[in-house]
Amino acid sequence: QVQLVESGGGLVQPGGSLNLSCTVSGSAFRLYTLIWARQSPGKQREWVATITRRGITNYMDSVQGRFTISRDDAKSTGYLQMNNLRPDDTAVYYCGLNHDWGQGTQVTVSS
Repeated sequence: QVQLVESGGGLVQPGGSLNLSCTVSGSAFRLYTLIWARQSPGKQREWVATITRRGITNYMDSVQGRFTISRDDAKSTGYLQMNNLRPDDTAVYYCGLNHDWGQGTQVTVSS
């Protein structure tokens, strides 16, 4: 039914940037808050950013000012622009919509 597919992850140097995408199918994308969350080995999954159907955004403290969440309802796609990346940003990043989650995309920040 509902499919969420993340893309755009990879290996990047500290200070670099990545833009993650989340393409959603089988759901009324425009009706729901989009969530980006991440999980590192041995740690609990934490939410990184959210954007409501009306475009209201929220960020976890450590990414505020560096990450930007956005959405394109015409494409049923969400984005997470990540700038000035740090090694502690290394994690699998997941997108979620109305309690459905994708498989995640790996982000590794390392020299």
